[in-house]
Amino acid sequence: MGHGFLAKRDRYKTQDEVLTAAVEFRKRQIPIDNIVLDWSYWKQAEWGSQAFDPVRFPNPEGMIKTLHDQNLHFMLSVWPKFYEGIPNYNDFLAKGYLYKRNIANRTRDWIAQGYTSTFYDAFNPQARQAFWNLLNTKLFTKGIDAWWMDASEPDIYSNTNVETRKQLMTPTHLGSSTLYFNGFPLQNAKGIYEGQRGSQSNQRVFLLTRSGYAGSQRYAAAIWSGDIASRWEDFKNQIPAGLNFSMSGIPYWTSDIGGFAVEHRYEKTPMVAQDQEEWRELNARWYQYGAFCPLFRVHGQFPFREVYNIAPEGHPAYQSMLYYNQLRYRLMPYIYSLAGQAHHQNGTLMRGLVMDFGRDAGVRNISNQFMFGPSLLVNPVTDYRARSRSLYLPAGTGWFDFYSGQHQVGGQTLTVEAPLERMPLYVREGSILPFGPAMQYTTEKPVDPVTLYVYTGKDGQFTLYEDENVNYNYEKGAFSTIPLTYDEKAKTLTIGERKGTFPGMLAQRTFRVVWVSQIRPVAWNPDASPAKTVQYSGAAQAVKMD
Repeated sequence: MGHGFLAKRDRYKTQDEVLTAAVEFRKRQIPIDNIVLDWSYWKQAEWGSQAFDPVRFPNPEGMIKTLHDQNLHFMLSVWPKFYEGIPNYNDFLAKGYLYKRNIANRTRDWIAQGYTSTFYDAFNPQARQAFWNLLNTKLFTKGIDAWWMDASEPDIYSNTNVETRKQLMTPTHLGSSTLYFNGFPLQNAKGIYEGQRGSQSNQRVFLLTRSGYAGSQRYAAAIWSGDIASRWEDFKNQIPAGLNFSMSGIPYWTSDIGGFAVEHRYEKTPMVAQDQEEWRELNARWYQYGAFCPLFRVHGQFPFREVYNIAPEGHPAYQSMLYYNQLRYRLMPYIYSLAGQAHHQNGTLMRGLVMDFGRDAGVRNISNQFMFGPSLLVNPVTDYRARSRSLYLPAGTGWFDFYSGQHQVGGQTLTVEAPLERMPLYVREGSILPFGPAMQYTTEKPVDPVTLYVYTGKDGQFTLYEDENVNYNYEKGAFSTIPLTYDEKAKTLTIGERKGTFPGMLAQRTFRVVWVSQIRPVAWNPDASPAKTVQYSGAAQAVKMD
């Protein structure tokens, strides 16, 4: 669910808008796993009610069931915020669960004429439990699959300074906000994670939160970079931001593809032609990058962010966004294996070059390239109208152009072509890249056959990881691993003995082997005939390159 494509906009205002978007994605065969509903699905004056507005969302259970019937998951925005005077506010206030300063200040938010509000104290374990109980009875029981936890800084009063923010949440249950201020999103996530696991232990928790803290990953929390702008400079800044974040030890990070807050020129209807082309190019380039982030999701203010609303089907930007979406789904055996490594071996998906090439002084100040897993060197294009970019290939290994298979020596800086439709992408020598079949959602079909692209030139290894996808049985050992190793001297790929098992595991499967070498460059082509097809039953098999 979390590794496929997530579609969001600010915002789907009605039940019909949600369902219409879902139908359009499926009709156009744009792979997608999640539809996300943003804020204000409640009655205007009842923020914190955790209840759908019955006028705009007359049948939320039916809406969610319709999405599930289309094999779509549903993520919902939930805030730790309560409007003064609503029943939930009065209940939490009576129990001492709310911060009181913002109410005493009589400050109003930005909705209509403005409403006074405050947040619950997530440092209080009883308040966390009470908050989950609200979510559970009012929302989770309707079929919610995942939670989008907005304003979790906490943003009690928007666009103010840190000192005021601290004053608005003093005291916390644990003590001074000066000591505990930054820990709020961790405790907020903890309450929902523990609450859901206590209520439905067999359903994985998936949280998206606007702020995080050390240890957020313990509570199934992914963090996004907030309400950034739809500008090239902001796009460019996401790359080092995500790398620094990932290197801090939290593996799941994401940005709003296309940027959240737009310039006024993009809001015009119709948009001026030259602005429209820039808008389409910005989104296409951001999609290219986003497809290789730990989470792949689009979100932002008007104009609408669905692929088909950004550009018409025949436009190069549309075709590029579709290409990278489909590539993301083809790479799912690779991505899910990286996710397994993140859990079982404390790995990470998005890697600064210094993590893998620390002895190469040439990588130490590179902030606009990164590794996605051990094999893929990602080189986003972040300048408008750029049709080439300079990039560095780390030393100590050779590199293959993903699109052509052409080999390049490492340790050199190149200027390479970057047409609008493509972002430069390279594969490290010694890589074994597993690709699955084309899919419209991540569990559409068994991941079979798996095509193994073996990029020769060095010894290599990769471990294919699988489990049940939906529950926590993997914590009890219900998963399987298949070690893949390549011996350069022997020119042999070994598909090793499978370890472990889980309900629903494919006992028999097919591997398709494609060799890529300096003398035989092979472009990635999911429909190409393999050099060798292997029927695999769990015992080790060796495949020698012809």
